[in-house]
Amino acid sequence: MKNLKEYAKCFILFFIGGAIYICIELLARGYSDFSMFLAGGICFVLIGLLNEIFPYSLSLTSQMLLSAFIITFIELIFGMIVNVWLKKGIWDYSNLPYNYKGQICLLFSTYWFFLSLPAILLDDWLRCHLLGEKKVKYKYF
Repeated sequence: MKNLKEYAKCFILFFIGGAIYICIELLARGYSDFSMFLAGGICFVLIGLLNEIFPYSLSLTSQMLLSAFIITFIELIFGMIVNVWLKKGIWDYSNLPYNYKGQICLLFSTYWFFLSLPAILLDDWLRCHLLGEKKVKYKYF
């Protein structure tokens, strides 16, 4: 029964993360794609799992850095599948410096670092207030 409860939590967080990311894209670019719902949901769940993998040992800054790496990695995987393999052309960073195959770049990895802070805080708030988990105590550095 505990596993079913954990899967339900992950599904709820996945759905919320995916929906929020679609909204961010609609506000920022005016369009999105269902694959971004999937990528956003996966990223949100993985960011939330950092507290379970490293309970109380990671500072908030370290969580943000790891989150930026997670998001960049997921973006690379989805970019290679959706943009390169399926040729949907949802994004292209080819014109930006320090890009890899136009799918990830240093500028957007930096954006992900800063965007991860509200994601971390929202995940922790949802886990505490919606899912009844213990409140997280933050270390800042």
